[in-house]
Amino acid sequence: MTLTSAQPLWNPQRPGPMPYHRYQPHDRRVHVPVTERHWPAARIERAPLWVPVDLRDGNQALAEPMDTPRKRRFFDLLVSLGYKEIEIGYPSASRTDFAFVRHLVTSGAVPEDVTPVVFTPARTELIDRTFEAIEGLPRAVVHLYIATSPVWREVVLRRDRAGVRRTLRTAAEHMARRAGDAPGIRFQFSPETFNLTEPDFVLELCDGLTELWDASPDRPVIHNLPATVEIATPNVYADQIEYAHRHLSRRDSVILSVHPHNDRGTGVACAELAVLAGAQRVEGCLFGNGERTGNVDLVTLALNLFAQGVDPMVDFGDIDAVREVVEECNRLPVHPRHPYAGELVHTAFSGTHQDAIGKGLAEHARRAAESGVPERQAPWSVPYLPVDPADLGRSYEAVIRVNSQSGKGGTAYLLHTHHGVDLPAEMRPEVARLVQEATDDSGREATPKELYDLFRTAYLEGDAVRLDSWSVLEEAPGRHRFVCTLRLDGERAGDHEGTGTGPLTAFADALAGAGFTVRILDSVRTGRFSYARCRVNGTTLWGAAENDSALSASVRAVLSAVNRATPPMTVVARTA
Repeated sequence: MTLTSAQPLWNPQRPGPMPYHRYQPHDRRVHVPVTERHWPAARIERAPLWVPVDLRDGNQALAEPMDTPRKRRFFDLLVSLGYKEIEIGYPSASRTDFAFVRHLVTSGAVPEDVTPVVFTPARTELIDRTFEAIEGLPRAVVHLYIATSPVWREVVLRRDRAGVRRTLRTAAEHMARRAGDAPGIRFQFSPETFNLTEPDFVLELCDGLTELWDASPDRPVIHNLPATVEIATPNVYADQIEYAHRHLSRRDSVILSVHPHNDRGTGVACAELAVLAGAQRVEGCLFGNGERTGNVDLVTLALNLFAQGVDPMVDFGDIDAVREVVEECNRLPVHPRHPYAGELVHTAFSGTHQDAIGKGLAEHARRAAESGVPERQAPWSVPYLPVDPADLGRSYEAVIRVNSQSGKGGTAYLLHTHHGVDLPAEMRPEVARLVQEATDDSGREATPKELYDLFRTAYLEGDAVRLDSWSVLEEAPGRHRFVCTLRLDGERAGDHEGTGTGPLTAFADALAGAGFTVRILDSVRTGRFSYARCRVNGTTLWGAAENDSALSASVRAVLSAVNRATPPMTVVARTA
């Protein structure tokens, strides 16, 4: 095998057949003139202004775009979650979008503290249509966009930089005239394909509009810098945002916004690093719906802050209800492994994970009780669970689920939480083996009811050896006599008696008379069950019985172990 000179000996990978030479790295496509970075040392200590664009950008990406009832349901959801600036449509694009904007205007659906955003390209007739749609709204943001990068200028627009500048200025002037002196109308500009545009050209366009629109701290302009198509690692986008943040003119009159897409799968990272770099506003969609691989996911972004102890300033306290509405409106499923919201993200099948989670939950409960704080208010630190599922409206019932990959911890946790079966720690591997055998055979997970049925069948229902009657007498201190009548595999096997230092050792001595060599290694009573670990005819097994009285349950737990070591055919052979 031939290795390249730069490849270490421990890496045997060979050059692949894919035509990677057709593609250019980002640094050959756009130069980012950052010489000193501040964002790596920054921390996110408060939430940016979130702006959901599901009703416009997200809707454009749907195979079946939303109609007015579905859009209205989605809009009401966004309001209920606490979003204060919501992009409601592209009213010049279609009659459906125009009608929905008018519906919100005429129905009075927009609360006083919510600002709608409408989207328009840099064309005067479409700007007019946009202003017609929002007529009657007391406040709105009109969002103007034009593509600015070289490839779009050359291939799509067929204009040079001067031509793009003229088109944009004409549109921006027209917007200013249409808005007049209305105090509730503010402006937003997006240089589409910002991340492929020369930084000096971005600043020239943005600064020109800041001046033209006469932005001020009490009436700021929004400059939204989108990663329209991801082209580089998130740190490059952060550099681009920091460069704009440090060089935009009249910075106190500018709200710096970002709109990351997810083409490289790093939309969330781009948004977070952009906020570190100076962005104050983030546009995205719930669960990341959007064209191609989607817009950045506002749910993940908000809950990432939440998991760091930062108020996300939106309410995902019932994440399943949010997911249900979004799935119905978008007619797209949320992946079971989607961060925070997926059906399986708080679920552990692996035995090692289950063991850690079970111990972590028990320790959390202990610390909360020790400090006198309710568990729902106590500081959270549980292995494998970055947030408390209960804070997102999830129960603990689905946190641990058992299949063939699971171990003793998960089985014990589910038996305890669902059925009050508190297995001794030493007994758990034995029960887990029974469960793994069953799930290996079926190839599917076991429900809590199925786990209890397996436990009951294995430990509580064996009747090859039965006690028809029994009694125990303490003849002297440290000397007990156990008298019983046994039935073996349904046949009466006579009366037996034995003596020992305690009732259970006396019972074991009585069983010896019936041909069972029994040594009691351990006897435990927890919750509503008693357990006994016994060596029966050379095999060590656990038995269990549900409590009625302590002694009766302990006796029946020993008998359970005897039954587990004694299949019915063996009993028949012994009594023949």
